[in-house]
Amino acid sequence: MNERIVRGRVDSAGRLVSADAPLLRLQQRAGAAIGQPLALPNLARLVALAQRLQRDISRPLYAADDHSDIHALVRVLPDGEGANLEISDWRTRPIVLPEAPADGAGMAPGDGWIWECDQRLRLLTLHAEGDALPIPADWEGRSLSELFELQPDEQGRFPVLRALAGQTRFDGQRVRVEAEQGTVTMTLAAEPLFDATGRLTGFRGVAARGAVDTDAVEYPAPPTDPAFGSLPLSDPQFGRRIDGALRGPLSRIIATAETIHGQFDGPIRADYARYAGDIAHAGRHLLGLVDDLADLQNIERPGFKAAADQIDLGDLARRAVGLLGMKAEEKGIRIDAPRVDDKMPATGEFRRVLQVLLNLLGNAIRYSPDNSQIWIRVDREGNRAMVTVADQGQGISAEQQDVVFEKFERLGRTDSGGSGLGLYIARRLARAMDGDLTVNSAPGQGARFTLSLPARD
Repeated sequence: MNERIVRGRVDSAGRLVSADAPLLRLQQRAGAAIGQPLALPNLARLVALAQRLQRDISRPLYAADDHSDIHALVRVLPDGEGANLEISDWRTRPIVLPEAPADGAGMAPGDGWIWECDQRLRLLTLHAEGDALPIPADWEGRSLSELFELQPDEQGRFPVLRALAGQTRFDGQRVRVEAEQGTVTMTLAAEPLFDATGRLTGFRGVAARGAVDTDAVEYPAPPTDPAFGSLPLSDPQFGRRIDGALRGPLSRIIATAETIHGQFDGPIRADYARYAGDIAHAGRHLLGLVDDLADLQNIERPGFKAAADQIDLGDLARRAVGLLGMKAEEKGIRIDAPRVDDKMPATGEFRRVLQVLLNLLGNAIRYSPDNSQIWIRVDREGNRAMVTVADQGQGISAEQQDVVFEKFERLGRTDSGGSGLGLYIARRLARAMDGDLTVNSAPGQGARFTLSLPARD
């Protein structure tokens, strides 16, 4: 059906009031009829957006019925009484469902539920086949984890979550469902769904029925996940496994949230855009914590040593200002950095010294008042080369100075500004380079953090 246009009409209340046969079949297979709300979630959201903006919108349409995937191009033309739909380039592809796993008692592909969810694991379709349990009446729009109580596998992992992170198929996801006859065990298997651009749009799969647990047997606590819990912090694999398990999903969360916040796929409500910005900010904070934990694992490993590069503290200080200057400008903060001819030769690992300076300067920006000033100075005392970062913040009391370099210490702050590991890591790095990191401050007089390293003639 690639040539003709499939037309429909939605009224101002979101009801499908007329539809050509292909669109009507989709509406009916989703459990609705003419005169009822449009039952295709993706299309309904697009219609609502066009009506709110009162302008034509054209987007790819991805849908499915019991038998096939449907790809098309939809144009929504809103007016004062609703919207007209024009769907072209309608293409279908037969559905290939994953086979139900064979490790559960009494399970068969045609004896359970067939379901589809979006990329956020919200259910879009659910219907029963064969001798299946009755479908809950309130399943629409619920999360997969709300309908099914997910159970870990023998390694304490959840196949559906690993598949979501890797955008791959999964099977063997054990779940429990409350039914009239008791607690029923089922097993999920699914294939990932992608749009024409390769973006994950969700999963389609089966829920195969297992045995009825009428006594509601208590499930044991999940075993320790060998990816983390069985490894001590000093194990070299700890940081690598944290990075591999968390960095990818967090990066995708941040990228998606920033896309929504920037409204790159079309305008949205201002408060939704702000929410997405908050999500991206929280994701970056968590990603920073992943970095800190990986660094923590490295520096606490027995025998950790930093490289002995020939560096210039003045040059590294200017690099740090270049990286964080924009962040300071957002608060109206002026940074007085070392001049180009202010050189201070020292010995230390280039990237680690820059890491320490970025931490010190970032803290100074974060906790300085708006429209204040930060100074960075380089100096030398005997055989020690030094760089000092000073701010006009609220300062640190003598009692706080005793604990400021301790692990997870945030001086009573409850904001999301850091993990409480930055200064601890910075001092450990400084000492690993035969240097030190100290603080000089008083309440109301700002703070001055000084990194000292072996000087180089």
